[in-house]
Formats: sequence, C-alpha cells, structure tokens
Amino acid sequence: QAQAGWLQHDFGHLSVFSKSRWNHWVHKFVIGHLKGAPASWWNHLHFQHHAKPNCFRKDPDVNMHPLFFALGKTLSVELGVQKKKFMPYNHQHKYFFIIGPPALVPLYFQWYVFYFAVQRKQWVDLAWMMSFYIRFFLTYLPFLGVKGTLGLHLLVRFIESNWFVWVTQMNHIPMHIDYDKNVDWFSTQLQATCNVHQSLFNDWFSGHLNFQIEHHLFPTMPRHNYWK
Repeated sequence: QAQAGWLQHDFGHLSVFSKSRWNHWVHKFVIGHLKGAPASWWNHLHFQHHAKPNCFRKDPDVNMHPLFFALGKTLSVELGVQKKKFMPYNHQHKYFFIIGPPALVPLYFQWYVFYFAVQRKQWVDLAWMMSFYIRFFLTYLPFLGVKGTLGLHLLVRFIESNWFVWVTQMNHIPMHIDYDKNVDWFSTQLQATCNVHQSLFNDWFSGHLNFQIEHHLFPTMPRHNYWK
C-alpha cells in the first residue's frame, strides 16, 4: 500500500507517460483500485500543497496547526501572544507519536475519502474505490471471516499511516511555515522543502521523495532522475 502510494504520486504528477491522459487514466486505477481512494481528492489537496507549500491556510498539509500541533516559529509565537492553547504544545513531541503517524490514514483519511467523493459527485472515482473494497473482501473473507478481514485492513492502514506520515513530514515540517507572504514561486518551494540523505533504502522507502527539493522545483520529472 505504501509503495502504491508513491506510484500513484508519480502518475498524479504526470511523470510516467508522455501523454497526460495516459497518466490520468492509470492514476485513477492505481489510487482507486489498488488503494481505495479517489484521484480527484488527491489532486485537490496535493496541487494546493505544491502551489503554496507550508503556507498556513493555503497548504492543507499544515492544517493540523493549531488544533493539534503548533507549527513553525512565527505561528507558534502568535499562539503564545494570543494565549490560545488547544493542546499542550510543550508536549507535542510526545503525543505526536500517538495522534500523528498511527491515526492519519486509518482514522481520518478512511472516512474522508468517501465523504469527498460523494459530496463532489465523483462517481467514477467512487466506483474505482468500491472495486478495491470488493476485491479485498472477496480475497480475504473466505480465509479470515468478517472480523479478521476488517482487522487485517485496519492493521495494513495503521502500518501504512506510520510509513506515510514519517516520509511526508520529514521533508517539509522542519522548514519555514508561515502565512502566505506572496514570495516568488522559486523561493517559496526552497523555503518549504528539505532533502534527506540519499541511499538505496531511503530512495525505496520514501518513493524518492527524499529528493523533495528537486521534486518541488520539477514536479513532472520522473523520480529516477532526481539524483541527476
């Protein structure tokens, strides 16, 4: 599931086939049938992220501020001045491991992807999603029963969520987070991204998103060319 996530990311960025429509078609199959999520949902969120990375209220990836975490020096100081405290932020480095990596995919994404598809009437995406669940349950119900199949699905999502969050947070959250200052596009990308040491394992584990700077500057570049 994690590797299918990095694969759909490639198709979503039109970086596999030379023709855009081929990328769009396969993207719907990979994220819909192999992962059970709508391509339209990913496009809606991820394109905002690339347009304004780490810009509060414009990048959905940093919307956990201030409800769960205090992010960035500027926004954190602002919370302190306003004396607003939704969570015990001085302990967020501890509770991050409880409500961050384990919870995002199985608890939040799991229901929100269906809500998104139905609310926006993305019926083709919804059909691809249902094909994933039909295939999954037909495969495992005879062996594990209803409870076992649901448990397996939850376990997979739990492990995938930890994997996914570690990769997506390590190359953005340490960087500058603030309101949109209308800085030029090039500088905006560099302020919000950082790379992680290159190795065969890191390349595989992160879907080559350890080259986050290159990815944000050249989002349609095939991932195997980032190192160049």
